[in-house]
Amino acid sequence: MSEKSKYFVLKQKAVPEVLLKVVEAKRLLESKRAMTVHEATEKVGISRSSFYKYKDDIFPFHDNAKGKTITFVLQMEDEPGLLSMVLKIVAEFSANILTIHQSIPINGLASLTMSIEVLPTTGDASAMIEKIEEQPGVHYIKILGRE
Repeated sequence: MSEKSKYFVLKQKAVPEVLLKVVEAKRLLESKRAMTVHEATEKVGISRSSFYKYKDDIFPFHDNAKGKTITFVLQMEDEPGLLSMVLKIVAEFSANILTIHQSIPINGLASLTMSIEVLPTTGDASAMIEKIEEQPGVHYIKILGRE
């Protein structure tokens, strides 16, 4: 496994607290609510060494997503209108659908694989994924990749 080519997408609840605090420290610095790394790390309760160790390796999902392709798979119930609802959400966020494939439903469940392009006009991609996941009939959604 080549270290420089491996990325993982995790839900916030699976990320260790120290990494979440690194993200918060970066936000403080970017928003100028902290002027130095020392001040930012002190405010969030981590060491400067932890900040420097992880600062280039963690960022919120929506950061740097513009102009990227996101591929995800979701499992959903075979219900009339559910696929239309998923596509409507993608349209509401102004993302561009590149590919879409739905399997033949088996035992009332179908898998949908979709690749979308996140455009400069697209809203928060993570909010879009969450909204799809919250739809009744959607069992789960997993991000397969982001380029």
